Amino acid sequence: MPPSKFQIVPAQSPSQLETAKTLITAYTKWTNLDLTFQGISSELASLSTEYGPSHGGALYLAYSTDPHHNPTSTSPPQAEETHDPIVLGCIALRALPSTPAHVPPPHGSSCCEMKRLYVTDQARGLGVGRALVDAIVSRARELGYTEMRLDTLPWMEGAIALYRRIGFVDIEPYYETPLEETVFLGLDLR
Repeated sequence: MPPSKFQIVPAQSPSQLETAKTLITAYTKWTNLDLTFQGISSELASLSTEYGPSHGGALYLAYSTDPHHNPTSTSPPQAEETHDPIVLGCIALRALPSTPAHVPPPHGSSCCEMKRLYVTDQARGLGVGRALVDAIVSRARELGYTEMRLDTLPWMEGAIALYRRIGFVDIEPYYETPLEETVFLGLDLR
């Protein structure tokens, strides 16, 4: 599936939020980590608040725009065959917790955090991750943020390489984590 065969959309409807919840749950299972220290249960229960536009956040989904083609299939689609859109990934943005979440920029924090970049196995290597990151960085700028931060782990080499290509650099830790090997990255949005 070439990069032009997917689109990035804001997760707004109840079904889109449920899809995002499913993807974030898949992400947490994929990491094989206990993310209780990040408040993952609370996050999943309140996605529209945690990443809602009224709180200076955003939540995006990537969908296949080819309803007849499964990204992993090598067989041609049947003429009359139709499918629900295939979800390929997600990404989120929020004001950093140390700032009032109900006061988006320019009155609140000028610093935001990228969260939950996840691309399904069948969509990896197709440019979906890059498109999701580009979309969330663009949205952060639209919201008036001047800095974006994120945390990741050293074994997520593909994601780290992507972040560095976009311009993220190593920064000091911006929160305490029990995961000693956590990599902290930041991007100047100005």
